[in-house]
Amino acid sequence: MTRYPDIPSRHFVREPAVTARGRPESREYRPRVADTELKRRLGRSGAVLIEGPRACGKTATARRVAASAVMLDADRSARRAAGVDPAFLLEGETPRLIDEWQVAPEIWNHVRHAVDDRRGRGHFVLTGSAVPPDDITRHTGAGRIGRLRLRPMSLLELGWSTGQVSLKRLLAGEPVQSTLAESTIPQLAELVCTGGWPGHLGSSKDDPPLSAADAMAEIRDYVGEICRADIGRVDGSGRDPARVGRFLQSLGRNVATCASMATLARDAGGPDRHLDKYTASSYMTALERLMIVEDQPPWAPHLRSRSRLRASPKRHFVDPSLAVAALSASTDHLLHDFEWFGLLFESMVIRDLRVYAQAAGATVHHYRDNTGLEVDAVVDAGPGRWAAFEIKLGASRVDDGAMALLKFADRVDVERCGEPAALGVIVGSGYGYGRPDGVGVIPVGALGL
Repeated sequence: MTRYPDIPSRHFVREPAVTARGRPESREYRPRVADTELKRRLGRSGAVLIEGPRACGKTATARRVAASAVMLDADRSARRAAGVDPAFLLEGETPRLIDEWQVAPEIWNHVRHAVDDRRGRGHFVLTGSAVPPDDITRHTGAGRIGRLRLRPMSLLELGWSTGQVSLKRLLAGEPVQSTLAESTIPQLAELVCTGGWPGHLGSSKDDPPLSAADAMAEIRDYVGEICRADIGRVDGSGRDPARVGRFLQSLGRNVATCASMATLARDAGGPDRHLDKYTASSYMTALERLMIVEDQPPWAPHLRSRSRLRASPKRHFVDPSLAVAALSASTDHLLHDFEWFGLLFESMVIRDLRVYAQAAGATVHHYRDNTGLEVDAVVDAGPGRWAAFEIKLGASRVDDGAMALLKFADRVDVERCGEPAALGVIVGSGYGYGRPDGVGVIPVGALGL
């Protein structure tokens, strides 16, 4: 399979972008689900901060709406100016893009004051790929600076999913429509391993997409940079790259599980090296600040039964390709270890559900209780509006997933939580349809906004 399928031209938008010096340039842009949310936030806030891991496409997304820009990570003179007179960098046509604001965190309060002093909305767009060590000033942006989370691209944004089964419509109570989205197991393995990184897609004939092998090599380099520099820079502490690497490997082995910090520390330490729980927790905190990991919190509904809820989060990288890269694995490894492949596939689907859920004003959780009943994803869209999904790589396990969902729905106190808007089993390939028991079957290649 070619790493990135041919995308119809409607998936690309050619429009002016903004260079570091504020001059427009023409480039291809692949629309993101977050584009609409960004415009809405600019319409109601003085400034918007786009947060996400490095290389997820924050700058390109911000450039679509920016009229001028200052690139703090790439422009040394801008960083020097920030140290002398940060307010000077705010001058320019609006919306003004301030890229990688955390490089000069003192600029935050100047943005806040400028928003207070100026009339109207939509003055600034900030981007950030790390939370600064001193995070106190960021909280003073409440009511002035909106926040938008950007993740690596979903299958819909990559052009791999048709989007025929809309999460938003499922949350509105619409049944799963009949559809067909066929993907081979090797294709799904490649999608997991190469991830949703927009820089690998190419933007024109002169900038072709990377091959699968090159994309995976780039992600391994990305992980190596996290170990060598990023994780120490984000909290100002000296870190042993080898130990960080082992911790990332432990996370990769335990992806999409509720592994405790003690388990991760023990696994990362190995048989002859001890990694204490405190050190493991500090690594996790730094990775969270880099937005490289994003745990999936438990859902705590009112229950009709006496089952006791488990409070552990599920472990996920922001993109499953990072787990593969941390272990220097490849598609062949996945094809020879279907248990791990299934967990990585689940993590990829959770990434996509988070992208679509955010656009619908919802959040993604999981469910687990003391009887062993688990549900892979619960999408909570507010009081009385929720949907639950099981994620199965192979269609042969649809019955198992449906049984778990129906058992779960029977335990939820619907008088207090509301009836589920949808119950669905998300599978790797095949037909989408509604079962007689009310559970929908959704191929991942049809799931969308």
